[in-house]
Amino acid sequence: MTAKKKTKYECEEPIEGIGLCCSMPEVQERDLSHVSDGLRLRLLADVEKMWVNGTNVTYFFFKDTASWRGGGAQEQAVRDAFTIWKELDIGLTFQEVDNAADAMIRIGFDQSDGSWSYVGRDSIDFASDPARRTVNFGWDLTTPYGQDTALHELGHVLGFPHEHQNPKAGIVWDEEKVYESLGGPPNNWSRQQTHWNIIRKIPANTVDGSDWDKDSIMHYQFQAGLIKQPSEYQTRSLIPASGLSPHDIQTVKRLYPSLAKRLPELRPYESQRFDIAAGEQVDFVINPVTSRKYKIQTFGQMDTVMVLFEVRDGIPEYLDGDDDSGLDYNAKIIFRLHRGREYIVRTRLYYALSQGGGAIMLY
Repeated sequence: MTAKKKTKYECEEPIEGIGLCCSMPEVQERDLSHVSDGLRLRLLADVEKMWVNGTNVTYFFFKDTASWRGGGAQEQAVRDAFTIWKELDIGLTFQEVDNAADAMIRIGFDQSDGSWSYVGRDSIDFASDPARRTVNFGWDLTTPYGQDTALHELGHVLGFPHEHQNPKAGIVWDEEKVYESLGGPPNNWSRQQTHWNIIRKIPANTVDGSDWDKDSIMHYQFQAGLIKQPSEYQTRSLIPASGLSPHDIQTVKRLYPSLAKRLPELRPYESQRFDIAAGEQVDFVINPVTSRKYKIQTFGQMDTVMVLFEVRDGIPEYLDGDDDSGLDYNAKIIFRLHRGREYIVRTRLYYALSQGGGAIMLY
């Protein structure tokens, strides 16, 4: 798929103010003050909100709460957006479920609440209650603007922040004008909301070092005069192109590459060594010959996130996981596995003291 060339907003006259914008819920950042290694900090932050590649991301549409109900056309627009991301041949899969308790992502369509989403794994870390939304769409998704909104919010679901907050963008805001614009209709944001979603720079150690992508689906539009630097936007509106940009596509394929068709087997008491770079992943299949409680553990001076799935009707369903990033212990999962069933354990590396060197064992 290639990026479209048309602008996101089909209008002949300059835009007035900032249009309808999404907001991200504020979450408490992890305390990593005990980590003194700057490289380790950057690598931890780079993928900490990303899903383990190969995750089957389940999603649910609220229907019983009237104000959260979207209806057929709105729900289909979200399904179509999931399809656009998936057709890039990424390693994630997306499955609609009928029960909120079975969903990682729970979607509402409250028109009075704006559009917003938790970022990546924040959905399960900070909003695990099945009665809570993790995504809301606050306006019509069947328009060109709405279609890009659906792609944008699902970009957050995949773990991507706002691109206009990339510290490498070099944006210098006319802050009071931004507060004034977002404080009025249609957004009516508080100064705190505006700071969190616009003014605040993403810490430099939390981005992958990529240059500013002003056409990213994760970028807002801005009217002329809200940006002091780059100076060209003092007199010209910044309007991203529609659809996914080439860099959006490159980034999502790098973080969620297409999965191998066949996986090596992890057998009891056989240590499997691996040597991978930060952000990369090793996957193993487990076919137990005895039903009992097993331990799956990494070994080495590494920060990893390890997730165990059971393959049911060809679909990997999440069972358990452990994230040892920033801590001085190895990831470990203790779980009862059953003879005759198939399991997959996936381990993504944040950082290793010895470049990628480590091992995993089932025992």
